[in-house]
Amino acid sequence: MATGYLGLGSNVGDRRANLQAAIDALGAHGVRVLAASSTYDTDPVGEVLDQPEFLNACVRIETELEPEALLDACKAVEAALGRDLAGGVRHGPRPIDVDLLLLGDRTHRSERLELPHAQATSRRFVLIPLLELDLELTTPDGTRLADRLAELPVDEGVRRAGPPLRTGS
Repeated sequence: MATGYLGLGSNVGDRRANLQAAIDALGAHGVRVLAASSTYDTDPVGEVLDQPEFLNACVRIETELEPEALLDACKAVEAALGRDLAGGVRHGPRPIDVDLLLLGDRTHRSERLELPHAQATSRRFVLIPLLELDLELTTPDGTRLADRLAELPVDEGVRRAGPPLRTGS
């Protein structure tokens, strides 16, 4: 059994309900959600900036799934909640995004997946909710996420929007 962290995001429809639906759906895929961060309104970043702001959160999970199988579970939840995985615009508007950020002390690299997530240490909208779950969190190479957050510019808009989502635990 491994402890890991997922990042959740939504900017289409009822954003909080979409995040909650993702948490609720993960259990059917062999993923137990142990804790959820508060939710955060965040400005879009990446390739498509002209879109609604996102609601983001992170969750601590426990699973026996290997990295690729866990990625499959995340993608299955996205598809079930209406994300167009084939024809959607990369970094464009989406009802749900479920990103595998960390999985224990595992590193992994394939065409489909990189662990830790390539942007886990460079995005405020990931680091702030992650550190809410565990202020001492590190990457497998020992990088302290709190130190990485302190090094980032503060101009990426991340604003606390609401209380933690329900986990069922």
